[in-house]
Amino acid sequence: MELPEPELIRQSWREVSRSPLEHGTVLFARLFDLEPDLLPLFQYNCRQFSSPEDCLSSPEFLDHIRKVMLVIDAAVTNVEDLSSLEEYLASLGRKHRAVGVKLSSFSTVGETLLYMLEKCLGPAFTPATRAAWSQLYGAVVQAMSRGWGGE
Repeated sequence: MELPEPELIRQSWREVSRSPLEHGTVLFARLFDLEPDLLPLFQYNCRQFSSPEDCLSSPEFLDHIRKVMLVIDAAVTNVEDLSSLEEYLASLGRKHRAVGVKLSSFSTVGETLLYMLEKCLGPAFTPATRAAWSQLYGAVVQAMSRGWGGE
């Protein structure tokens, strides 16, 4: 699974990775806007969040944001050898399936990832950079989808 522009991915990610929590929060705020049904899936100590804002400011959820940004970071680091992450990503898929996340929600996550990158990078988020990220994200989701029994 060769990606066309590893350098575009790395360059654009350098900017984002300076403040991962801030940009990760943008990603999830947008996700809850687009798919409010995902909010109830995030429960800590059996407590449901009353609003996306309530969720986005909780320490447990901020921890989840950090983890998501680390997964993206790992994909960027291994952009030329994503197969090395396949088992890890499949097990991540299984974990998400176990808590009730539908595989289809990951296409919305992909949209919110592109949204966050665009917000962060502005004009530097060129069509070529967008295409490279779409391809990288597609490969990551394909590997994760094995956790739902997809090949």
